[in-house]
Formats: sequence, C-alpha cells, structure tokens
Amino acid sequence: MLKTLAIIAGAIVVAVTAVLAYAATKPDTFRVERALDISAPPEKIYAILTDLKRSVEWSPYEKKDPDMNRSYSGMPAGKGAIYEWDGDSNVGAGRIEIADVSVPDRVTMTLDMIRPFTANNVVDYTMKPNGNGATKVTWAMHGPMPYMAKVMGTFFDVDKMVGTDFEVGLRNLKTYAERS
Repeated sequence: MLKTLAIIAGAIVVAVTAVLAYAATKPDTFRVERALDISAPPEKIYAILTDLKRSVEWSPYEKKDPDMNRSYSGMPAGKGAIYEWDGDSNVGAGRIEIADVSVPDRVTMTLDMIRPFTANNVVDYTMKPNGNGATKVTWAMHGPMPYMAKVMGTFFDVDKMVGTDFEVGLRNLKTYAERS
C-alpha cells in the first residue's frame, strides 16, 4: 500500500513539474484578434467606439451582466473617456480608458482588470474601408503574460475564450452600426 502511494505521489510530482516546465516555455506576451466587415463607414463605427456609453448597445460583456454597476468619467467621448464597471463573476471589475485615437481609423484603450484577476492590457480597434462601402473592423487585445497566466493557459485556451467574446461583440457592433 505504501509503495502504491509513493508511486502515485511520484507521478503527481512529475505531472506538476511537466506542466510548470511547459508553461515556462510559453511567450511572455499574448495577442487575441478578430475582424469582421461592417456595412458602415469608418467614421460611424469610430463614433460608436469612442462613446463608451454606447457600449451597452453592443459589448458582449454588457449582455453577460446587464445589472453590473457602471460609471463614466473623464471626457464624454474620445481620448480620455473612462468607463469603470463592477459586476458578477461573468464580467468581474475593471476600468477602460481611451488612451489614443486616430480619426477615423483607430481607437486604442488601456484595460485594467481588477477582478477576477489583475491584468493590464491594451485594446485596439482598427477600421479600414474595404472599397465596397463596408469597413473591416479589427478588435485586438494584447499584453504581458505573467507566469501564472502561462500556467492557466496550459489548461484554458485564452485565444478561444476571449476571441469568442470578440466575435460576438463584432457581430453585435455590426448589427448596431448598420441599423442606427
């Protein structure tokens, strides 16, 4: 019996060591990106993205917890606009600020997550006309990948989890931009 327990303990140590070693080989940064064509001019999409109060109309995170607490500060729209939220376990708590813009083709935001984990990332939206009256909108997020995130990433596909939200959000943005 003691020998069996020693074998099991040894196997667990080997498995944990393998996971930790594998995690150490992962990149120190991450990037998640999705794109979609929207039948609206870049200026219209830019105006939606830079007015953070309009995110309730299209953001997938707004739909995950419609009762979350929201606050807005800084500029009413554009560079310096700030949106803070505190919600349930589906959305956590955090702050996003429009850090830079290039009218009408780029919006860059800083995303500071507080809960369920601390993270500081950059969110970029780019809008490029595709020549047929539509605009290719790309939603990307990138940032550092701390060691514990690398370990978690061995079990969870961050690109798939966040990317799925981006896909839903872009479809919502498309519907909102094309009808308003």
